[in-house]
Amino acid sequence: MEIFMVGGAVRDALLGLPVQDHDWVVVGATPEELTALGYLPVGRDFPVFLHPQTREEYALARTERNTARGYRGFAVHAAPDVTLEEDLARRDLTINSIAAPARPERAGAGFEADFEALIDPYGGQGDIRDKVLRHVTDAFREDPVRILRLARFAARFSDFTVAPETLALMREMVEHGEVDALVAERVWQELARGLMERTPSRMFEVLRQCGALRHLLPEVDKLWGVPQRAEYHPEVDTGVHLMMVLDMSAQLETSLAVRFACLGHDLGKGTTPAEVLPRHIGHEERSVRLLKGVCERLRVPTDCREMAEVVAREHGNIHRSAGFGAAALVRLLERCDAFRKPARFGEILLACECDARGRLGLENATYPQRPRLAQALQAAQSVATEPVAQAAQAAGLSGPKIGEMIHAARVHAVQAWLQRSAASG
Repeated sequence: MEIFMVGGAVRDALLGLPVQDHDWVVVGATPEELTALGYLPVGRDFPVFLHPQTREEYALARTERNTARGYRGFAVHAAPDVTLEEDLARRDLTINSIAAPARPERAGAGFEADFEALIDPYGGQGDIRDKVLRHVTDAFREDPVRILRLARFAARFSDFTVAPETLALMREMVEHGEVDALVAERVWQELARGLMERTPSRMFEVLRQCGALRHLLPEVDKLWGVPQRAEYHPEVDTGVHLMMVLDMSAQLETSLAVRFACLGHDLGKGTTPAEVLPRHIGHEERSVRLLKGVCERLRVPTDCREMAEVVAREHGNIHRSAGFGAAALVRLLERCDAFRKPARFGEILLACECDARGRLGLENATYPQRPRLAQALQAAQSVATEPVAQAAQAAGLSGPKIGEMIHAARVHAVQAWLQRSAASG
Protein backbone atom coordinates (compact mmCIF):
# COMPACT_ATOMS: atom_id res chain seq x y z
CA MET A 1 0.00 0.00 0.00
CA GLU A 2 1.31 3.45 -0.98
CA ILE A 3 -0.07 6.87 -0.08
CA PHE A 4 0.36 10.12 -2.05
CA MET A 5 -0.69 13.73 -1.63
CA VAL A 6 -2.44 14.82 -4.83
CA GLY A 7 -4.52 17.51 -6.47
CA GLY A 8 -4.92 21.07 -5.30
CA ALA A 9 -2.80 20.59 -2.20
CA VAL A 10 0.28 19.81 -4.31
CA ARG A 11 -0.56 22.53 -6.84
CA ASP A 12 -0.95 25.24 -4.24
CA ALA A 13 2.20 24.18 -2.40
CA LEU A 14 4.19 24.47 -5.66
CA LEU A 15 2.63 27.90 -6.29
CA GLY A 16 3.64 29.05 -2.83
CA LEU A 17 0.01 29.44 -1.77
CA PRO A 18 -1.54 28.39 1.54
CA VAL A 19 -2.72 24.77 1.44
CA GLN A 20 -6.25 24.63 2.80
CA ASP A 21 -7.07 20.92 2.50
CA HIS A 22 -4.88 17.87 2.04
CA ASP A 23 -6.03 15.36 -0.57
CA TRP A 24 -4.59 11.86 -0.27
CA VAL A 25 -4.85 8.87 -2.62
CA VAL A 26 -4.09 5.30 -1.59
CA VAL A 27 -2.67 2.88 -4.16
CA GLY A 28 -2.65 -0.89 -3.81
CA ALA A 29 -5.18 -1.22 -1.00
CA THR A 30 -8.70 -2.53 -0.52
CA PRO A 31 -11.51 -1.00 1.55
CA GLU A 32 -11.19 -3.88 3.99
CA GLU A 33 -7.49 -3.16 4.56
CA LEU A 34 -8.14 0.51 5.32
CA THR A 35 -11.03 -0.36 7.63
CA ALA A 36 -8.80 -2.80 9.50
CA LEU A 37 -6.32 0.04 10.06
CA GLY A 38 -9.05 2.14 11.68
CA TYR A 39 -10.00 4.32 8.71
CA LEU A 40 -13.68 5.31 8.66
CA PRO A 41 -15.54 4.82 5.33
CA VAL A 42 -17.53 7.92 4.31
CA GLY A 43 -17.71 7.87 0.50
CA ARG A 44 -21.05 7.22 -1.17
CA ASP A 45 -20.07 7.18 -4.86
CA PHE A 46 -16.50 5.92 -4.48
CA PRO A 47 -14.27 4.62 -1.64
CA VAL A 48 -13.23 7.53 0.62
CA PHE A 49 -12.05 7.09 4.20
CA LEU A 50 -11.26 9.35 7.15
CA HIS A 51 -7.91 8.93 8.86
CA PRO A 52 -8.51 7.60 12.41
CA GLN A 53 -6.59 10.48 14.03
CA THR A 54 -6.35 13.43 11.63
CA ARG A 55 -9.81 12.94 10.04
CA GLU A 56 -8.35 13.90 6.65
CA GLU A 57 -9.80 12.18 3.58
CA TYR A 58 -8.02 9.28 1.92
CA ALA A 59 -9.46 7.99 -1.38
CA LEU A 60 -8.60 4.71 -3.04
CA ALA A 61 -6.98 5.11 -6.46
CA ARG A 62 -9.68 4.81 -9.08
CA THR A 63 -10.62 5.23 -12.70
CA GLU A 64 -13.87 6.72 -13.97
CA ARG A 65 -15.89 6.25 -17.12
CA ASN A 66 -18.86 8.36 -18.15
CA THR A 67 -21.97 6.18 -18.50
CA ALA A 68 -24.28 8.63 -20.29
CA ARG A 69 -24.19 11.72 -22.45
CA GLY A 70 -23.39 14.84 -20.47
CA TYR A 71 -22.99 14.89 -16.71
CA ARG A 72 -25.28 12.05 -15.62
CA GLY A 73 -23.05 9.75 -13.62
CA PHE A 74 -19.88 7.74 -13.86
CA ALA A 75 -18.84 4.12 -13.54
CA VAL A 76 -16.09 4.06 -10.90
CA HIS A 77 -13.47 1.35 -10.68
CA ALA A 78 -11.43 1.29 -7.45
CA ALA A 79 -9.18 -1.71 -6.92
CA PRO A 80 -5.62 -2.51 -5.78
CA ASP A 81 -4.51 -2.85 -9.41
CA VAL A 82 -5.34 0.79 -10.28
CA THR A 83 -2.04 2.62 -10.64
CA LEU A 84 -1.21 6.12 -9.52
CA GLU A 85 -0.76 7.19 -13.16
CA GLU A 86 -4.25 5.90 -13.99
CA ASP A 87 -5.72 7.81 -11.06
CA LEU A 88 -3.94 11.02 -12.09
CA ALA A 89 -5.10 10.56 -15.68
CA ARG A 90 -8.77 10.93 -14.68
CA ARG A 91 -8.17 14.40 -13.25
CA ASP A 92 -9.15 17.57 -15.08
CA LEU A 93 -6.01 19.68 -15.47
CA THR A 94 -2.32 18.90 -15.54
CA ILE A 95 -1.66 21.32 -12.68
CA ASN A 96 -3.99 19.15 -10.57
CA SER A 97 -2.37 15.87 -11.67
CA ILE A 98 0.86 15.96 -9.68
CA ALA A 99 1.50 13.60 -6.76
CA ALA A 100 3.91 13.74 -3.84
CA PRO A 101 4.77 10.53 -1.98
CA ALA A 102 3.63 10.50 1.63
CA ARG A 103 5.77 9.73 4.64
CA PRO A 104 4.79 9.52 8.31
CA GLU A 105 4.81 12.86 10.09
CA ARG A 106 7.78 13.38 12.38
CA ALA A 107 5.47 14.47 15.16
CA GLY A 108 1.95 13.24 14.69
CA ALA A 109 -0.19 10.36 13.57
CA GLY A 110 -0.76 11.43 9.95
CA PHE A 111 1.38 11.87 6.86
CA GLU A 112 3.35 14.63 5.17
CA ALA A 113 4.34 15.03 1.54
CA ASP A 114 7.81 14.57 0.13
CA PHE A 115 8.05 17.38 -2.42
CA GLU A 116 11.55 16.27 -3.41
CA ALA A 117 10.14 13.17 -5.14
CA LEU A 118 7.20 14.48 -7.16
CA ILE A 119 5.47 12.21 -9.64
CA ASP A 120 4.30 14.23 -12.63
CA PRO A 121 3.46 12.03 -15.64
CA TYR A 122 1.43 14.72 -17.45
CA GLY A 123 3.69 17.76 -17.24
CA GLY A 124 1.86 19.70 -14.55
CA GLN A 125 5.01 21.33 -13.14
CA GLY A 126 5.85 22.72 -16.55
CA ASP A 127 2.34 24.13 -16.94
CA ILE A 128 2.58 25.72 -13.49
CA ARG A 129 5.86 27.31 -14.54
CA ASP A 130 4.42 28.48 -17.86
CA LYS A 131 1.06 29.46 -16.30
CA VAL A 132 -1.08 27.27 -18.55
CA LEU A 133 -4.40 25.55 -17.89
CA ARG A 134 -4.31 22.32 -19.92
CA HIS A 135 -6.49 19.20 -19.85
CA VAL A 136 -4.80 15.95 -18.91
CA THR A 137 -6.32 13.53 -21.41
CA ASP A 138 -9.21 13.37 -23.84
CA ALA A 139 -11.30 12.01 -20.93
CA PHE A 140 -11.84 15.69 -20.08
CA ARG A 141 -14.71 15.62 -22.59
CA GLU A 142 -16.64 13.08 -20.50
CA ASP A 143 -17.50 15.60 -17.80
CA PRO A 144 -18.85 18.99 -18.98
CA VAL A 145 -18.60 20.33 -15.42
CA ARG A 146 -14.89 20.56 -16.17
CA ILE A 147 -15.56 23.45 -18.53
CA LEU A 148 -16.92 25.38 -15.57
CA ARG A 149 -14.12 24.21 -13.30
CA LEU A 150 -11.47 25.36 -15.76
CA ALA A 151 -13.21 28.73 -16.09
CA ARG A 152 -13.26 28.98 -12.30
CA PHE A 153 -9.54 28.22 -12.12
CA ALA A 154 -8.97 30.98 -14.68
CA ALA A 155 -10.72 33.35 -12.27
CA ARG A 156 -8.50 32.18 -9.42
CA PHE A 157 -5.24 32.17 -11.39
CA SER A 158 -5.91 35.17 -13.60
CA ASP A 159 -2.39 35.21 -15.05
CA PHE A 160 -2.81 31.68 -16.45
CA THR A 161 -3.89 31.16 -20.05
CA VAL A 162 -5.93 28.30 -21.48
CA ALA A 163 -3.98 25.96 -23.74
CA PRO A 164 -5.20 26.27 -27.36
CA GLU A 165 -5.91 22.54 -27.62
CA THR A 166 -7.93 22.65 -24.40
CA LEU A 167 -9.98 25.62 -25.60
CA ALA A 168 -10.61 23.78 -28.88
CA LEU A 169 -11.79 20.71 -26.97
CA MET A 170 -14.13 22.84 -24.85
CA ARG A 171 -15.62 24.42 -27.97
CA GLU A 172 -16.18 20.99 -29.44
CA MET A 173 -17.94 19.86 -26.25
CA VAL A 174 -20.20 22.92 -26.39
CA GLU A 175 -21.00 22.35 -30.05
CA HIS A 176 -21.96 18.74 -29.26
CA GLY A 177 -24.43 19.93 -26.63
CA GLU A 178 -22.54 18.63 -23.61
CA VAL A 179 -23.14 21.72 -21.46
CA ASP A 180 -26.87 21.49 -22.13
CA ALA A 181 -26.93 18.29 -20.08
CA LEU A 182 -25.52 19.93 -16.93
CA VAL A 183 -27.75 19.86 -13.87
CA ALA A 184 -28.67 23.22 -12.33
CA GLU A 185 -27.09 22.52 -8.95
CA ARG A 186 -23.66 21.87 -10.46
CA VAL A 187 -23.83 24.95 -12.67
CA TRP A 188 -24.74 27.17 -9.72
CA GLN A 189 -22.10 25.57 -7.50
CA GLU A 190 -19.29 26.31 -9.95
CA LEU A 191 -20.58 29.78 -10.87
CA ALA A 192 -20.86 30.70 -7.21
CA ARG A 193 -17.33 29.53 -6.51
CA GLY A 194 -16.04 31.38 -9.56
CA LEU A 195 -17.77 34.58 -8.49
CA MET A 196 -15.88 34.37 -5.20
CA GLU A 197 -12.47 34.13 -6.87
CA ARG A 198 -10.02 37.03 -7.19
CA THR A 199 -10.88 37.93 -10.80
CA PRO A 200 -14.42 36.75 -11.59
CA SER A 201 -14.34 38.35 -15.04
CA ARG A 202 -11.86 35.70 -16.21
CA MET A 203 -14.42 32.96 -15.63
CA PHE A 204 -16.89 34.66 -17.95
CA GLU A 205 -14.16 35.47 -20.46
CA VAL A 206 -13.28 31.77 -20.76
CA LEU A 207 -16.93 30.72 -20.92
CA ARG A 208 -17.47 33.20 -23.75
CA GLN A 209 -14.36 32.04 -25.60
CA CYS A 210 -15.56 28.45 -25.72
CA GLY A 211 -19.21 29.38 -26.39
CA ALA A 212 -20.57 27.95 -23.14
CA LEU A 213 -21.85 31.26 -21.75
CA ARG A 214 -24.60 31.61 -24.36
CA HIS A 215 -25.90 28.18 -23.29
CA LEU A 216 -25.54 28.59 -19.52
CA LEU A 217 -26.30 32.30 -19.10
CA PRO A 218 -27.62 33.70 -22.40
CA GLU A 219 -28.93 36.74 -20.51
CA VAL A 220 -25.36 37.68 -19.61
CA ASP A 221 -23.89 36.72 -22.99
CA LYS A 222 -26.23 39.16 -24.77
CA LEU A 223 -24.70 42.14 -22.94
CA TRP A 224 -21.59 42.19 -25.12
CA GLY A 225 -21.95 44.58 -28.01
CA VAL A 226 -24.63 46.65 -26.22
CA PRO A 227 -23.45 50.26 -25.89
CA GLN A 228 -23.35 52.02 -22.55
CA ARG A 229 -25.16 55.31 -21.97
CA ALA A 230 -23.27 58.31 -23.30
CA GLU A 231 -22.31 59.60 -19.85
CA TYR A 232 -20.92 56.16 -18.96
CA HIS A 233 -18.15 55.82 -21.54
CA PRO A 234 -20.03 54.54 -24.61
CA GLU A 235 -16.79 53.13 -25.99
CA VAL A 236 -17.07 50.41 -23.32
CA ASP A 237 -20.02 48.15 -23.97
CA THR A 238 -22.27 46.75 -21.29
CA GLY A 239 -20.61 43.34 -21.19
CA VAL A 240 -17.19 44.89 -20.54
CA HIS A 241 -18.74 47.15 -17.90
CA LEU A 242 -20.28 44.12 -16.19
CA MET A 243 -16.88 42.44 -15.98
CA MET A 244 -15.41 45.58 -14.42
CA VAL A 245 -18.25 45.61 -11.87
CA LEU A 246 -17.61 41.96 -10.94
CA ASP A 247 -13.89 42.57 -10.50
CA MET A 248 -14.68 45.60 -8.35
CA SER A 249 -16.91 43.40 -6.19
CA ALA A 250 -13.93 41.07 -5.71
CA GLN A 251 -11.59 43.97 -4.99
CA LEU A 252 -13.97 45.12 -2.24
CA GLU A 253 -14.14 41.53 -0.90
CA THR A 254 -17.93 41.41 -0.99
CA SER A 255 -20.20 38.47 -0.20
CA LEU A 256 -21.60 36.02 -2.74
CA ALA A 257 -25.01 37.72 -2.56
CA VAL A 258 -23.45 41.06 -3.50
CA ARG A 259 -21.47 39.54 -6.36
CA PHE A 260 -24.51 37.77 -7.76
CA ALA A 261 -26.45 41.03 -7.53
CA CYS A 262 -23.66 42.70 -9.50
CA LEU A 263 -23.90 39.95 -12.12
CA GLY A 264 -27.63 40.39 -12.59
CA HIS A 265 -28.27 44.10 -12.11
CA ASP A 266 -28.05 45.07 -15.80
CA LEU A 267 -29.44 41.99 -17.56
CA GLY A 268 -32.27 44.04 -19.04
CA LYS A 269 -29.83 46.05 -21.15
CA GLY A 270 -29.31 42.97 -23.30
CA THR A 271 -32.94 43.22 -24.38
CA THR A 272 -33.18 47.02 -24.66
CA PRO A 273 -35.38 47.96 -27.65
CA ALA A 274 -33.38 49.59 -30.44
CA GLU A 275 -35.43 52.78 -30.28
CA VAL A 276 -34.28 53.56 -26.72
CA LEU A 277 -30.60 52.67 -27.13
CA PRO A 278 -28.31 53.77 -25.57
CA ARG A 279 -30.54 55.23 -22.83
CA HIS A 280 -31.80 51.80 -21.75
CA ILE A 281 -35.16 53.12 -20.60
CA GLY A 282 -36.99 50.54 -18.52
CA HIS A 283 -34.05 48.18 -18.24
CA GLU A 284 -34.58 47.81 -14.49
CA GLU A 285 -37.94 46.07 -14.93
CA ARG A 286 -36.53 43.89 -17.70
CA SER A 287 -33.57 42.99 -15.49
CA VAL A 288 -35.85 41.87 -12.66
CA ARG A 289 -37.88 39.71 -15.02
CA LEU A 290 -34.79 38.09 -16.53
CA LEU A 291 -33.24 37.60 -13.10
CA LYS A 292 -36.25 35.65 -11.94
CA GLY A 293 -35.81 33.31 -14.88
CA VAL A 294 -32.10 32.82 -14.13
CA CYS A 295 -32.77 32.16 -10.45
CA GLU A 296 -35.47 29.61 -11.18
CA ARG A 297 -33.36 27.87 -13.82
CA LEU A 298 -30.23 27.63 -11.63
CA ARG A 299 -32.07 27.27 -8.30
CA VAL A 300 -30.22 30.24 -6.84
CA PRO A 301 -30.41 30.48 -3.02
CA THR A 302 -33.04 32.81 -1.59
CA ASP A 303 -30.64 35.36 -0.08
CA CYS A 304 -28.83 35.83 -3.40
CA ARG A 305 -32.06 35.97 -5.38
CA GLU A 306 -33.80 38.53 -3.16
CA MET A 307 -30.85 40.89 -2.97
CA ALA A 308 -30.24 40.69 -6.71
CA GLU A 309 -33.84 41.58 -7.48
CA VAL A 310 -33.74 44.65 -5.23
CA VAL A 311 -30.45 45.83 -6.74
CA ALA A 312 -31.74 45.28 -10.28
CA ARG A 313 -34.91 47.25 -9.55
CA GLU A 314 -33.46 50.07 -7.46
CA HIS A 315 -29.83 50.64 -8.47
CA GLY A 316 -30.74 53.54 -10.75
CA ASN A 317 -32.71 55.21 -7.98
CA ILE A 318 -29.87 54.67 -5.52
CA HIS A 319 -27.41 56.23 -7.98
CA ARG A 320 -29.74 59.26 -8.36
CA SER A 321 -30.60 59.53 -4.67
CA ALA A 322 -28.25 62.48 -4.08
CA GLY A 323 -31.04 64.68 -5.42
CA PHE A 324 -33.85 63.04 -3.43
CA GLY A 325 -35.77 64.86 -0.74
CA ALA A 326 -36.91 63.34 2.55
CA ALA A 327 -40.10 61.75 1.23
CA ALA A 328 -38.37 60.14 -1.75
CA LEU A 329 -35.57 58.85 0.47
CA VAL A 330 -38.00 57.18 2.88
CA ARG A 331 -39.92 55.60 0.00
CA LEU A 332 -36.64 54.24 -1.36
CA LEU A 333 -35.75 52.80 2.04
CA GLU A 334 -39.17 51.17 2.26
CA ARG A 335 -38.91 49.61 -1.21
CA CYS A 336 -35.52 48.17 -0.25
CA ASP A 337 -37.01 46.77 2.99
CA ALA A 338 -34.23 48.61 4.82
CA PHE A 339 -36.11 48.94 8.10
CA ARG A 340 -36.59 45.20 8.49
CA LYS A 341 -33.25 44.21 6.95
CA PRO A 342 -30.73 47.02 7.56
CA ALA A 343 -27.68 44.74 7.16
CA ARG A 344 -28.90 43.58 3.77
CA PHE A 345 -29.52 47.21 2.79
CA GLY A 346 -25.86 47.90 3.53
CA GLU A 347 -24.92 45.15 1.08
CA ILE A 348 -27.35 46.53 -1.51
CA LEU A 349 -25.53 49.85 -1.29
CA LEU A 350 -22.21 48.04 -1.65
CA ALA A 351 -23.43 46.37 -4.86
CA CYS A 352 -24.44 49.76 -6.20
CA GLU A 353 -21.01 51.15 -5.35
CA CYS A 354 -19.44 48.30 -7.35
CA ASP A 355 -21.67 49.27 -10.29
CA ALA A 356 -20.69 52.93 -10.04
CA ARG A 357 -16.97 52.26 -9.72
CA GLY A 358 -16.90 49.53 -12.37
CA ARG A 359 -16.30 52.12 -15.08
CA LEU A 360 -13.22 53.50 -16.82
CA GLY A 361 -11.58 56.19 -14.73
CA LEU A 362 -13.93 55.72 -11.76
CA GLU A 363 -12.26 52.70 -10.19
CA ASN A 364 -10.89 54.81 -7.32
CA ALA A 365 -13.77 57.27 -7.09
CA THR A 366 -15.85 57.72 -3.97
CA TYR A 367 -19.52 56.74 -3.88
CA PRO A 368 -21.23 59.30 -1.61
CA GLN A 369 -24.66 57.70 -2.06
CA ARG A 370 -23.62 54.82 0.16
CA PRO A 371 -22.84 56.78 3.36
CA ARG A 372 -25.64 59.25 2.64
CA LEU A 373 -28.31 56.55 2.40
CA ALA A 374 -26.88 54.77 5.44
CA GLN A 375 -27.24 58.02 7.38
CA ALA A 376 -30.75 58.55 6.03
CA LEU A 377 -31.70 55.10 7.28
CA GLN A 378 -30.19 55.87 10.66
CA ALA A 379 -32.21 59.08 10.87
CA ALA A 380 -35.42 57.29 9.93
CA GLN A 381 -34.68 54.49 12.41
CA SER A 382 -34.49 57.06 15.20
CA VAL A 383 -38.28 57.26 15.10
CA ALA A 384 -39.76 55.22 17.94
CA THR A 385 -42.61 53.52 16.11
CA GLU A 386 -44.47 52.18 19.14
CA PRO A 387 -45.44 55.63 20.56
CA VAL A 388 -46.51 56.72 17.06
CA ALA A 389 -48.69 53.63 16.75
CA GLN A 390 -50.18 54.19 20.21
CA ALA A 391 -50.98 57.83 19.38
CA ALA A 392 -52.64 56.74 16.15
CA GLN A 393 -54.74 54.15 17.97
CA ALA A 394 -55.73 56.74 20.59
CA ALA A 395 -56.97 58.90 17.71
CA GLY A 396 -59.10 56.02 16.49
CA LEU A 397 -56.85 55.03 13.61
CA SER A 398 -55.92 51.48 12.66
CA GLY A 399 -54.33 49.36 9.96
CA PRO A 400 -52.83 51.27 7.01
CA LYS A 401 -53.44 54.60 8.73
CA ILE A 402 -50.98 53.65 11.45
CA GLY A 403 -48.42 52.80 8.78
CA GLU A 404 -49.01 56.17 7.17
CA MET A 405 -48.32 57.98 10.46
CA ILE A 406 -45.10 56.01 10.98
CA HIS A 407 -44.08 56.84 7.41
CA ALA A 408 -44.80 60.54 8.02
CA ALA A 409 -42.77 60.51 11.23
CA ARG A 410 -39.83 58.96 9.39
CA VAL A 411 -40.06 61.55 6.64
CA HIS A 412 -40.04 64.27 9.29
CA ALA A 413 -36.94 62.74 10.92
CA VAL A 414 -35.10 62.46 7.60
CA GLN A 415 -36.07 66.04 6.72
CA ALA A 416 -34.60 67.24 10.01
CA TRP A 417 -31.40 65.29 9.26
CA LEU A 418 -31.19 66.84 5.79
CA GLN A 419 -31.54 70.32 7.28
CA ARG A 420 -28.83 69.64 9.86
CA SER A 421 -26.55 68.28 7.16
CA ALA A 422 -27.13 71.35 4.98
CA ALA A 423 -26.48 73.68 7.90
CA SER A 424 -23.20 71.95 8.79
CA GLY A 425 -21.97 72.41 5.25
